Amino acid sequence: MKIIPVLTALLVSAGLYLLVFERDRLFDFAQPAPAEESQDMAEAETPDVVVRDSTVGVVAIHSVAQTIDSAVILRGRTEAARQVTVASETTGLVISEPLRKGAFVNAGDVVCRLAPGTREASLAEARARLAEAQGRAPEAEAGVLEANARVREAEVNLNAAQKLSEDGFASETRVVSAEAAMEAATAGVLRAQSAIASAQAGIEAAQAGVAAATREIDKLTIVAPFSGLLETDTVELGALMQMGTPCATIIQLNEIKLVGFVPEADVAKVNVGAMAGARLTSGQEVRGRVTFLSRSADPLTRTFRVEVTVANDDLSISDGQTAEILVASDGQTAHLIAQSSLTLDDDGVLGVRTVAAGNIVAFMPVTLLRDTAQGVWVAGLPEAVDIITVGQEFVIDGVRVAPTFTEAKG
Repeated sequence: MKIIPVLTALLVSAGLYLLVFERDRLFDFAQPAPAEESQDMAEAETPDVVVRDSTVGVVAIHSVAQTIDSAVILRGRTEAARQVTVASETTGLVISEPLRKGAFVNAGDVVCRLAPGTREASLAEARARLAEAQGRAPEAEAGVLEANARVREAEVNLNAAQKLSEDGFASETRVVSAEAAMEAATAGVLRAQSAIASAQAGIEAAQAGVAAATREIDKLTIVAPFSGLLETDTVELGALMQMGTPCATIIQLNEIKLVGFVPEADVAKVNVGAMAGARLTSGQEVRGRVTFLSRSADPLTRTFRVEVTVANDDLSISDGQTAEILVASDGQTAHLIAQSSLTLDDDGVLGVRTVAAGNIVAFMPVTLLRDTAQGVWVAGLPEAVDIITVGQEFVIDGVRVAPTFTEAKG
């Protein structure tokens, strides 16, 4: 067994352990303690940071915060603005030629037509009943006129009998007879008025019959409720359709919705009317506005539905495509830095190491906002800060550095 490779491996492991886990003690052991260390510590701006007198060369940038347009990024899909399955409201045989899926139909175009059967005869019968009922109305009105004339005649006879009876020229029997005739005439008026009401009811019933027969014939023609594309073939010629049988499915795509779900942490950043854009899986980019934001979260995912309406006049966008949606929100200040400048502290917090007063290293945590080709946008830093871009992994808080500054990313 060769002992030299084993000893070499042990030495390398010990060196790595010292560099990773005992880095502070290793630096203390390797660095001499100068006489002016207490003076340097007094010059440090933060009294609770131990400043080491070693000077380490690093590369840094002067970074100034910029205002960027923030955006909420969602994964979603396209969805037709409108979709409906038109179905039959009656029973009958299809007598129209079928339309094939993919065909464009305008609002009001016939998609299915059914055989009328006996419905036209039913309509003719209903119209005949209406004419008959309307013919009874003049007869009833004439009866009312006749009854009113009899009432006037009975009233004259009653007045004459009462005067003759008062003068002694007529008996009481004649007066009683005149009063009875008056009551009979009044009853005749009531019967005549009832006949008019009955005739009017007959007319209305006949009109309802005509309307029902007409509506039943109208149901034989199934039309498109709006302009769109046929998603399915219409029913084949000669097929028997029952009430509720689908004729065809129509979708409207000249406007299309982008549907995504925003987490509750970002829902406050989304507003109805905000500008939004999306990139489809085909690479096509579209723009629109937020037209709907749900106020009720999904009980399972705790997310809120967001709809963005975009124009699709050329019908190039289909229903159900995957889309990456960006919804614009209020801008915020951030720093653009190289991704390699990011580091972790001993607690695993993401941040950057900066050059503070006196060229002393200080760690600052950051929040990652966006990753771009030019770098990453981070928040949580002061308006102006010196960020170490090369050498940040070889220094810790309190170490004095000799920074070489380069131009920051624009």
